[in-house]
Amino acid sequence: MRLLRPRQGPLDWPDATVVRGDAVDVVARLKEESDVPLRSHGSLSMNRALMAAGLVDVVHVTLFPVITGRTGTEPIFRGAADFDLDLIGSRTLDGHTQELVHRPTLHT
Repeated sequence: MRLLRPRQGPLDWPDATVVRGDAVDVVARLKEESDVPLRSHGSLSMNRALMAAGLVDVVHVTLFPVITGRTGTEPIFRGAADFDLDLIGSRTLDGHTQELVHRPTLHT
């Protein structure tokens, strides 16, 4: 998986750096070098690759109280490896929505 730079101009975020290369290699290096926990909020394909490489320490799953029997047709992790999720924390965000915090382990 490659991290791509979408534009050539400066970034709008303070202290941000664009890196090029294989996402798994870059994240592995950043995990070794960083004192700050890393977060990823998107890119399903990158998150799948990071999980498969064993680089994800914690998974936050947010449960929204709806049933999508007719419209919920695409599982977000279709085709990904199987992981066991050990619950390490939880909280209710608004009286309905639950945030579950898990530690993933590759299912054997």
